[in-house]
Amino acid sequence: MNAYLVVVDTLADWEIGYLTAELHSRRFFANPLADFSFRKVGLTTAEVTSMGGVTHVPDLALADLALASGDVLILPGSERWDQSELRPILEFARDALDAGHNVAAICGAADGLASVGALDARRHTSNDLGFLKQSCPAYRGEKLYRNEPAVRGDNLLTATGLAPLEFTAEVLKMLKVWRPETIRAWYQLHKTRKERWYHALVASMAPAQQQGGAGD
Repeated sequence: MNAYLVVVDTLADWEIGYLTAELHSRRFFANPLADFSFRKVGLTTAEVTSMGGVTHVPDLALADLALASGDVLILPGSERWDQSELRPILEFARDALDAGHNVAAICGAADGLASVGALDARRHTSNDLGFLKQSCPAYRGEKLYRNEPAVRGDNLLTATGLAPLEFTAEVLKMLKVWRPETIRAWYQLHKTRKERWYHALVASMAPAQQQGGAGD
């Protein structure tokens, strides 16, 4: 199983910060030794610079990417998703969805998917429905739009740019590398900052036979 993060210029650092840290560190994985890799994909292998000035060097180019069952393709926000040079990435993601692969897009990347018809037949969200319709005249998915922070529509996950926590939790559910109780405790801890969720998070990492009663 693999997670592939698409990196492009002006990538929105904060939208994928929680996710990249957890996937890279594996600190809360149900099995830290799981056969899993986290790799960066670019349009080419040329380095790109995020909105925060962080340089990313892709591990592979889009032309060399072949998704396998269970993999997740992650598209972060960027100021460039409306530019023609990135359309091959969006078309790849659309075709991957049609083939049954998992795709997760946040903020501007969701708008980009709308521009290639990937949202027309799947439940989804975005930063704003009005803007989505205005910026993507060919968009036909309004009846499937949900005004929520993050929305799963079969093998598609979309989220607003203000929902990095929800986005992270839903990607982790897609990947199935954390226990469900770990995801819930982690999310609630960051969302509410209540101490009880820290204890629930610690308890969720105990061996399965020792768990029970860590709940709410």
